[in-house]
Amino acid sequence: MKKFINDPSMVEEQMIQGMVKAHPRHLRKLDCGNVVVRAVKKEGKVAIISGGGSGHEPAHGGYVGTGMLDAAVAGAVFTSPTPDQIYEAIKAVATDAGVLMVVKNYTGDVMNFEMAAEMAADMDEIEVRQVVTNDDVAVKDSLYTVGRRGVAGTVFVHKIAGALAETGASLDQVQEMAQRVIDNVRTMGAAIAPCTVPAAKTPGFTLAEEEMEVGIGIHGEPGTHRETMRTADEIAGMLLEQILGDLDYSGQEVAVMINGAGATPLMELYIINNHVADVLAAKGVRIYRTFVGEYMTSLEMQGFSISLLRLDDEMKALLDAPADTPAWR
Repeated sequence: MKKFINDPSMVEEQMIQGMVKAHPRHLRKLDCGNVVVRAVKKEGKVAIISGGGSGHEPAHGGYVGTGMLDAAVAGAVFTSPTPDQIYEAIKAVATDAGVLMVVKNYTGDVMNFEMAAEMAADMDEIEVRQVVTNDDVAVKDSLYTVGRRGVAGTVFVHKIAGALAETGASLDQVQEMAQRVIDNVRTMGAAIAPCTVPAAKTPGFTLAEEEMEVGIGIHGEPGTHRETMRTADEIAGMLLEQILGDLDYSGQEVAVMINGAGATPLMELYIINNHVADVLAAKGVRIYRTFVGEYMTSLEMQGFSISLLRLDDEMKALLDAPADTPAWR
């Protein structure tokens, strides 16, 4: 294992410290663990919290700031944060308007966020609600979760719900909007090389030289199948076929996200987007905005995912609304 780290047991702590030192205008670290909150708390608005295991940077701390999240909670690499960490984040950002948690659908995340919400309600009388993202069309009922996994489409929830919360909307309205995004976004990915969790020191899986994993998860967990490597257009077309077959995008206006898993060159992501745009145009699906880059990674996994979000006029305005965070401006 070759990584630019010091002690494998300290990677999460030192990563968060480095992030805060790089972005002091946006972020402040709590003393309770790897929790970052807005440098300046905004009162009177619904506070939005997200998080999960480390290793997905810039998710989730990179999205803390104006127009997106109020707090992000980071567990160990690919491991849910503890209820105590999440509880401290809730207390730090809660306002009279309430708190909305955006939780990716992994068993540990859902359980620990729910426990933290119960603690905040019982001990501090804070109103906390949650939405659970489940945009991955590849796998249902995996080793990690019951139902579909929450993956890169979660970032659209952060952006759109966060923009609405910034306007002073109610908790009911922000929760409804977050759920609307969840109901209208679908994602699928593939990988051609694994990543290595620092504490494990060996890759999470192995692939033969000409093999790829289709439907990969963001923790390196298995997808739907392995097959021989194909061209970028063929892979993108295969993933798009599954996404378009899961939700009716006919005649719709969409946001597209081509998300790199951590070690996929931007050149290759744009090659993938080139074909995605052509396929959608041929099918009469209108692209409103396209996002190409690393939004929710898997350490140094060499792979990518495609997310499509069906938009309405309100969602378009919120997607376009100003945001000022380390990773989204």
